[in-house]
Amino acid sequence: MASTETTSSSDTRGTDGTKDAGDLAGLEAGLDALETQTAQRTAWGRKFLSKALPPLVAIGLVLALWQLAYHFKVKEHYLLPSPADVGRTLQEKWLEGTLLDYVWTSLSRGALGFLISVAIGTPLGLIVARVKVVRAAIGPILSGLQSLPSVAWVPAAIIWFGLSDATIYAVVLLGAVPSIANGLVAGVDQVPPLYLRAGRVIGATGLNGVRHVLLPAALPGYIAGLKQGWAFSWRSLMAAELIVNAADLGVGLGQLLEQGRELQDMSWVLSAILLILIVGIGIELLLFAPIERRVLRSRGLLTKS
Repeated sequence: MASTETTSSSDTRGTDGTKDAGDLAGLEAGLDALETQTAQRTAWGRKFLSKALPPLVAIGLVLALWQLAYHFKVKEHYLLPSPADVGRTLQEKWLEGTLLDYVWTSLSRGALGFLISVAIGTPLGLIVARVKVVRAAIGPILSGLQSLPSVAWVPAAIIWFGLSDATIYAVVLLGAVPSIANGLVAGVDQVPPLYLRAGRVIGATGLNGVRHVLLPAALPGYIAGLKQGWAFSWRSLMAAELIVNAADLGVGLGQLLEQGRELQDMSWVLSAILLILIVGIGIELLLFAPIERRVLRSRGLLTKS
């Protein structure tokens, strides 16, 4: 009897212990969930403070300094309008229904010119990076073209193609292709030779090696080249639009800027400059920055978003 009672008592304790362990596990899971939500809220707040707040503060400081310069007449008001004057000009263009047309005309030209530049600059960069003779012959020329101001090509392009879209796209290509090609060359140069040897061992040679080994390994440098290529293409486009002016070409942001200069309207000029800046920054933040973060994070080079 004693042994039977002892066994029953032991089983009861074991069952109670199991229930207690289950209750504790549920309690811990609930606490973990609360901590996770708090951590997510904290992470969101820190992300806002670290990324969104500094640019907002910088914009506020610029506007404040601009307003002070206007208030103390650093320049006459017709030469340096206030932020409110520029805002009213933008509002007038918006109400006229022409503001989005200006932006779209330039943005579509810039996007098409950039895509063509990528299609040309990518194979060119691969050839220069992998063929020593081609690099020795063309590499210095690409670097020289990259440092050449885009506006220098506008007179030659006008002589070649006249006042047409072809002139604008020619200037964009000549400005963007060298940057994209050089970015890819820099990316390929940073690929460890071990990757290429490993690729050859598993049969990744020729175009397959380029597609599955070389380009993925060179992707961070390639994306940096694409970012720089977009910046050069956008700058080149504005330079071309400033000079190439014809009725049948439509009005882009560069032409809008030139119209403001012709009318001696500084509010108009500053509005065009502001739109050019917003589009350039917007493409960088909405397109290239997320792609770059994703690539760097996938390679363990970026631990925080």
